[in-house]
Amino acid sequence: MLESLGSLSGTPWLYVIVSLSILLDVFVPILPSGVLVIAAATTAAGTTAAGTTAAGTTTTAGDAVEMASSVHGGTHLAEIISLVVCAATASVLGDMVAYRLAWRGGDRFDRAISRSRRLTAAQERLGAALTRGGGGLVVLARFAPAGRSVVSLGAGVAHRTVREFLPWSALAGLAWAAYSVSLGYFGGHWLGTSWMSTALSVVALFAAGSAAAYLVRRPQRHTAH
Repeated sequence: MLESLGSLSGTPWLYVIVSLSILLDVFVPILPSGVLVIAAATTAAGTTAAGTTAAGTTTTAGDAVEMASSVHGGTHLAEIISLVVCAATASVLGDMVAYRLAWRGGDRFDRAISRSRRLTAAQERLGAALTRGGGGLVVLARFAPAGRSVVSLGAGVAHRTVREFLPWSALAGLAWAAYSVSLGYFGGHWLGTSWMSTALSVVALFAAGSAAAYLVRRPQRHTAH
């Protein structure tokens, strides 16, 4: 995966692949959108580091080395910011598509969710938590397994207004994108472009998801006592 993404680094196709994965992830939660975002950020960090090193070895003038490093650093920062914006935008677009489809066909999506034991359980937990915690839990649920799907579809089925749902969806998408890209960036910057750095970043992403799922369930546990 890293080799494939490395060949696409700096091209629009990288953003297209990442965006499509995130966009469809709301309907197929098993898609590895988070892994792709992390791998893309890891590749970008590794590519920039290599480019800066190469620039330093091919010139002997100190000013030229500093200028080359500055150019590579600027390109690197622009690529990382673009990846965050791309991932966050795709996340919000996917949320809104699911929200609109569920709004128009609420009964159909309700039956679809009811056929999945996992989604049904998640819907019950998140529904109770959202009632108590408000829109802030939309952000938290973005990190939880299947949380994005349940929140987006549930908001549509419940006919929540766009004004109620969209701002929290945007904040959730931005938080998730910034966290995922940061994991890939720092992993690639500190450990290099390797499977080890990507694996550690993915573990950190799953750890955040587990923590989010626990926090979402916690209000329900407290009220049970």
